Amino acid sequence: MKNTALITGASNGIGLELAKIHASKGGDLVLVARNKSNLDEIKIELEKQFKVSVYTISKDLSLTNAAQEIYNETNKENIQVDYLINNAGFGDFGMFIETDWNKELQMINLNITTLTHFTKLYLQDMIKRNRGKIMNVASTAAFQSGPTMAVYFATKAYVLSFTEAVSNEVSDKGITVTALCPGATETGFQKAGGMEESNLFKGKKLPTAKQVADYGYKSMIKGKTVAIHGIMNYIMSNSVRFTPRALVVKITRKIIDKV
Repeated sequence: MKNTALITGASNGIGLELAKIHASKGGDLVLVARNKSNLDEIKIELEKQFKVSVYTISKDLSLTNAAQEIYNETNKENIQVDYLINNAGFGDFGMFIETDWNKELQMINLNITTLTHFTKLYLQDMIKRNRGKIMNVASTAAFQSGPTMAVYFATKAYVLSFTEAVSNEVSDKGITVTALCPGATETGFQKAGGMEESNLFKGKKLPTAKQVADYGYKSMIKGKTVAIHGIMNYIMSNSVRFTPRALVVKITRKIIDKV
């Protein structure tokens, strides 16, 4: 059966790689991002290469009602969304007292509010069909607090907690909900967040967006609830449960701080 996947943040990085993977398996796509010209180029490339249908929507997902407007549009176009992949998100670096509130508000709206609204809207349809898959892109940041990235880490903790809860609620309804938790990855994230000089990224050989996307897609298909990419990320994410929280926060600060 051909499944249609709606992917947010699909114009680059992990989102773009997820779109390529899904298209390579013969699945149609709804791609959402702000950059219309990028989306149009991707649409042409994927339709030509994989002979699939790609519908694009240019939208700023940090705006109120963005999820509802996209849901209304896909309904109007009679597009059934079988896989919902909430990938769009961004972070910011700096002491909380010094960072820009408007940027943080956009981050909360995108990373939390829009993701939650998308899930509620499309999950209702999936339940009626007794089938569907949702993947929310969280982060290894979800497992601890993050000084100098306080709001970003908190938003990803929300995504993980929310995903685990909803996964449990729909486990008997033919639907799976997955939280993909990548560690530091070679994408545009670090540049957008002003983190090129962070210990987390500088001088590190990082996994590619394609590697993370491949792992995430396979985990979603298998129905894993929490998918942590990379053995070291898995060990570190789980070890925080056995370490005093104050110590975890101090260690995290050292990892994130700029060189």
